[in-house]
Amino acid sequence: MNLRPDPTFHATPKLAMEAPPETLAFTLMLSPDGSQPDGLAVVDVDPSSKTYGQIVHQLIMPNKGDEFHHFGWNACSSALSPLTGHAFLERRYLIIPGIRSSRIYVIDVKEPLKAKIHKIIEPEEVFAKTGYSRPHTIHCGPEGIYVSTLGGGGADGTDGPPGIFIMDCETFEILGRYEMDRGEQDKHYDFWWNLPRDYMVSSEWGLPPQFENGIVAEDLLSNKYGHKIHFWNLRERRNVQTIDLGANHQMALEIRPAHDPAKDYGFCGVVVDTTNLQGAIFTWWQKDDGSFEAKKTITIDPRPEKAENLPPLLQGFEAVPPLVTDIDLSLDDKYLYVACWGLGEMHQYDVSDPMNPKLAGKVEIGGIARGTKHPNGKDFAYGPQMVEISRDGKRVYWTNSLYSTWDDQFYPGDEGGQMVMANVGEGGGLELDTDFYIEFPKGYRSHQIRLEGGDCSTDSFCYPSV
Repeated sequence: MNLRPDPTFHATPKLAMEAPPETLAFTLMLSPDGSQPDGLAVVDVDPSSKTYGQIVHQLIMPNKGDEFHHFGWNACSSALSPLTGHAFLERRYLIIPGIRSSRIYVIDVKEPLKAKIHKIIEPEEVFAKTGYSRPHTIHCGPEGIYVSTLGGGGADGTDGPPGIFIMDCETFEILGRYEMDRGEQDKHYDFWWNLPRDYMVSSEWGLPPQFENGIVAEDLLSNKYGHKIHFWNLRERRNVQTIDLGANHQMALEIRPAHDPAKDYGFCGVVVDTTNLQGAIFTWWQKDDGSFEAKKTITIDPRPEKAENLPPLLQGFEAVPPLVTDIDLSLDDKYLYVACWGLGEMHQYDVSDPMNPKLAGKVEIGGIARGTKHPNGKDFAYGPQMVEISRDGKRVYWTNSLYSTWDDQFYPGDEGGQMVMANVGEGGGLELDTDFYIEFPKGYRSHQIRLEGGDCSTDSFCYPSV
């Protein structure tokens, strides 16, 4: 514990943007067939370094079959909130859950090039203390470490709904479930909050039988995946409102509230509209009476394609859906980045007016039936997936793997893990950096990125002040 707050904690988004630029990135390494343990790669992102654009350290785990997916820090700027007694924590540990094994690793990265395992929480402890399984998203909050799950109890994770549990941010003990009253919430995916306004928003993907062995086409066409967002009283741990985005808006995934806590809106990405294969972004906002509304503000059209060029799953549609799998918002709340994993495109929208987003830039790389190469001439497997924005908003990083079985369905025959970066123009626009291209070791795919010294970087909405 520090005698003063960690200098990488920032009370406001503006202060975070003025902080020194990132020099290292932590990226997850996934062994898709479980033949090797998953790992953590430390990447040099300092342009002045001799090892810029290289993996400078790897930490390989002792177990196989974890399926690393999302991860996060033990503490961030939310520790500065008046709601917490944890202002003197050190941003030192990365919390990495195995979405398939339900095992959780606590990694000490105080010395990034000597990153080491601090603690392993076995799945039996997760099951016994929470009744949940398949831990997914990690967010450091005012009360501790919040962990969303995709499964309930039982072997297939359908014995009861999934939810959120809390871990102690110093001892890493599992404290128990978050929810006091979940209302109609029966699926889970992402969650975020606005600390001063004291509310949380959560979203839905599907239950384990709907994603672990690949997408279930019958469930998708029957609109059985998640399509709701839930609003919670954060401190009371109570669901106060649920908004159904429409059953056709299947898989409401990433939640991105505005960083400025004085703003009362945010965004949710929807993977696919089953009526037309469009991807969509919804803007949600809080009204004067405290209730919430949501409106579709961005649609992204599918691309026609000959059936013979498509994976079996899509041949009957003769089109490539955008497949919006991740979104991220710059710290100044100006640009929303939308990963179109199917099309092989990264979109940049100016969301200065959150109800009227405007397309400001686009990069093409990878993609179903297209396989657009990187500007350096090298391959990029799959499409743009997990997005991470630098604090100053000048660089956007992304990787390419969605989920092992889904990769194999939508991109049969593709292999490889890459990480790339695009530079952001002064007035908007994106351009891939020719010199930044990370190829992960053979047999590994790349997933989520966390930047050194970032408040879970820019997709953390933990700022307590305006």
